[in-house]
Amino acid sequence: MTFFACSNSRCALSRMLQILTAVLLTGFISHSYAAKGVSFDDPWENVNRSIFGFNDWVDTHALKPAAQGYDKITPKPIQSLVSNFFSNLGELRNAVNSLLQLKPVDTLTAVGRFGLNSTIGMLGLLDVASPLGIERRYQDFGLTLAHWNVPSGPYVVMPLLGPRTVRSGVGIVPDSMVSPKQMVEPMSDRIIANGLDIVNTRAALLTSEDLIVGDRYSFIRDAYLQRRNYIITGELPEDDDF
Repeated sequence: MTFFACSNSRCALSRMLQILTAVLLTGFISHSYAAKGVSFDDPWENVNRSIFGFNDWVDTHALKPAAQGYDKITPKPIQSLVSNFFSNLGELRNAVNSLLQLKPVDTLTAVGRFGLNSTIGMLGLLDVASPLGIERRYQDFGLTLAHWNVPSGPYVVMPLLGPRTVRSGVGIVPDSMVSPKQMVEPMSDRIIANGLDIVNTRAALLTSEDLIVGDRYSFIRDAYLQRRNYIITGELPEDDDF
């Protein structure tokens, strides 16, 4: 498995930078909209519920059993190493989006974390940056669009990818283009890397399912939107429950 190789990836990064420039210009133009946080509208609820049902079926019959098996045979310390590894790769996304938001401190923080964890932390298996006070500052392209006041659009459930707003859904594309996982060659190794990340993440959520009460669709929708709004605005929901 080889990371950061393939001239095609460099071409993809070049195309991504062109896309980012265009989108940021759109953000400047739409600055007058002064979009704040996320929209809690769900005008496509009927369609969203159908896609949610499909995603839930896939999770029940494929992803959750795989995660349960993985959780059973994989010691928790090993799962933590895997989580640290993929989280460290995400620092590149954090750095790029912090830079696009003109946040130099956050950019340097992400770059510093990636450098420390990739070297002293043995390719990111250990998070040595956090104990040093260099805390992770999550960013993605949806947050970059929000920073430049691009409206969020309504809530949408994407097949296999789950809850999003239109804005955060659009952000998936440029974020994937700066992900080292997408630069892995050959393709079979890339599929394994992505699969391991997904199953490991799902295993970490197994104990959280007991928190879901009432209608699953509504609970997950409201939790996602409230959390996303908090990340963008720093404002807690009125009941402080998300």
